[in-house]
Amino acid sequence: MKKSIVIGATSGIGKALAEILISKGYMVGIVGRRSVLLEELYTKYPERIVYQTLDVSNTESVPLNLEHLVAKLGGLDLFINAAGVGFENENLDFEPEKITIDTNVLGFTAVIGWAFHFLCKQNHGQLCNISSIACLRGYSDAPAYFGSKSYQASYLESLRKRAYIQKSKITITDIRPGFVATNLALGDGIFWMATIDKASKQIYNAIKRKSKIAYVTKRWYIIAFLLKVTPTFIYDRFR
Repeated sequence: MKKSIVIGATSGIGKALAEILISKGYMVGIVGRRSVLLEELYTKYPERIVYQTLDVSNTESVPLNLEHLVAKLGGLDLFINAAGVGFENENLDFEPEKITIDTNVLGFTAVIGWAFHFLCKQNHGQLCNISSIACLRGYSDAPAYFGSKSYQASYLESLRKRAYIQKSKITITDIRPGFVATNLALGDGIFWMATIDKASKQIYNAIKRKSKIAYVTKRWYIIAFLLKVTPTFIYDRFR
């Protein structure tokens, strides 16, 4: 039986992915800040889930907690980080920016770095991060969120190059969703909003294909292309 860890499995995409993996025969270790929600999911699948309460922004506690979880799982084939926060911050107040950085940059680095070392040491497995199309350009009302996603995309690309140089047989997958109906969908009048169910199924398929980079839903490949080719002097006119 394959073993997976899902960080941020208490709600949204993380929870949906955990349930998809269970349906596909995985033993799943779920991780999140809210113990009650982890226990609810465990109660639903007691034979297929182990869980660990962890706030990834508490970076010092990450290694020991993840090592403990892998021991309970009995191994690790697939590591998914779906933890993240984001805020619109028109006034550029410091506190929302700090909260975002603590989770999306420091917490991300702690869990992804741990997973990379673990998978490289055993020389097999897949590391997947749920990032965002926000990694491609900036947005005036949410600088920390968009900046943190750019950091994640660049960090994963760097690890992919590192794995190649080390001749490590691991796969690194960067999932970049567009708008999904979660509490991270920033802004009003959002278009092309995907349901969690639809987005999660496409994410699972991208993981199964061992994609390096995948946009979800697939129509966001169009937006990604347009964002990449839009000149700065034009893009600067928009928020």
